[in-house]
Amino acid sequence: MEYQLNTQLRQVLQDRVVSFPAQNQSDEGLKHAAVGLVMVATDQGEGAIVLTRRSSKLRAHKGQWALPGGRIDEGETPVDAVLREMHEEIDLHLPPKNVLGVLDDYQTRSGYLITPVVVWAGIDAAMTANPDEVESIHLVSFSELNRSDSPEFLDIPESDRPVIRLLVEDNFIHAPTAAVMFQFREVCLHGRHTRVDHFEQPVFAWK
Repeated sequence: MEYQLNTQLRQVLQDRVVSFPAQNQSDEGLKHAAVGLVMVATDQGEGAIVLTRRSSKLRAHKGQWALPGGRIDEGETPVDAVLREMHEEIDLHLPPKNVLGVLDDYQTRSGYLITPVVVWAGIDAAMTANPDEVESIHLVSFSELNRSDSPEFLDIPESDRPVIRLLVEDNFIHAPTAAVMFQFREVCLHGRHTRVDHFEQPVFAWK
């Protein structure tokens, strides 16, 4: 599959997201959040998704890798929340028509239910990090996301579920972000209807 970002690739990815039967979960007793799998182009024109490093100023999960997104406010849908958070975190303004669909809800150990939203930002997307929320913005190319030595699965004594982590350049990306990115890879890049709710998060992410 060619990974150059263009209208043909957008149609392929949209068809795959639309045909995927995303599983929704009840958010009863959980804080509902949404994250964006925001597709942009690298300097070479290849498709990539936006990954951020959270600001060290934040109270929770400071300095961790994350997808753009956050808590869903009252009256918002996951799509509303992702578009708002993209604006607030990385100064990216996109209309609802750029949303291609959603993937499976993922429940975290820290008490959140995350809805992943797949968003097309296109070739000329311009982003600026809000320093109060985002330390830096990174692009994970589709070929990097698809590398053969990633993901890795680890056993931990605290759980009978495998911990998933992705290799991105020289960094480890852990669940829940890794689980969501892996499902994007499987569904969007390969057309495989792969579930990820059975993948565990590392113990440091349980708080």
